[in-house]
Amino acid sequence: MVNDQSVIFFFPYRSDTQVNTASTRRTRRKAARPAELLAAATRLFVEKGYAATRVEEVAALANVSKGTLFLYYPSKEALLKAVVRENIAGRFAEWQAELESFTGSTADLVRYAFAVWLERIANSEAGGIYKLMTSECCNFPELASFYLQEVIYPGQALVRRILERGIARGEFRPIDLDAGVHLIMTPMFSYIQWRHSMGVHYPESLGISDTAYFDIHVDNLLRGLAALSA
Repeated sequence: MVNDQSVIFFFPYRSDTQVNTASTRRTRRKAARPAELLAAATRLFVEKGYAATRVEEVAALANVSKGTLFLYYPSKEALLKAVVRENIAGRFAEWQAELESFTGSTADLVRYAFAVWLERIANSEAGGIYKLMTSECCNFPELASFYLQEVIYPGQALVRRILERGIARGEFRPIDLDAGVHLIMTPMFSYIQWRHSMGVHYPESLGISDTAYFDIHVDNLLRGLAALSA
C-alpha cells in the first residue's frame, strides 16, 4: 500500500538549498564550456592542422558531445575563427590601450612590445595559430582573408602607431612607414614559423635563447630608426 511515508521513501525530500546548489553548479559548468572547447580546439588545430582535425576529436577532448559543440560553434570554420579571436584578434583593444597609456620613450615601448609579444603570442599556443594559418591558407583562402582582416592588418596598424609615435616625438627619423612596418613584422613571423616547426626539433645545444635573439634584433632596429644627430 502506498502512503505518505512510502512516497517520501521513494522520492527523498530535497531542500531549496540543494536544488539551488545543483542549479548553480550546472550553470557554472555550462558557462565554462566555450572556454574548454576553445582550449581543446586550439590544441588540436595547432598539433594536427585545420583540415586534419575533426570536430568529434575536439568534443571528445573537451568531454562533451559533438551536438553540444555545435550548440556553441555551428561549424569547424566558426570554431577556428573563435579560436583566433580568443587567442589573438580579441586582444587588440587591450594592446591598443597599453600603447596609448605608455609614458616612456618610444625605444622603451618597442622593447616592451617585443617582450610582451614573445610572452603572449610567439611562445604560446597562439603562435602556433600563425603557423597553422600559413600552412592552410592556400587550401582555405576564405580563412586567409579572415586572418588578414582580424590579425595581420590590426597588427600592422599597431606597429605603425608605434613608429608614428617615435617620429612625432623626434625620437625616430622619418621613414617609409609601410616599409618600416614590414621590416619590423617579417622577422616576427619568421621566428614564429621556426619556433613552431623546425625549432621543435632543433638541438637545444645549438640554439640561442629567444630573448638574446630579439635583444640583438631590437637593438639593430632602434639604431636604424634613431633620429639623425644634427
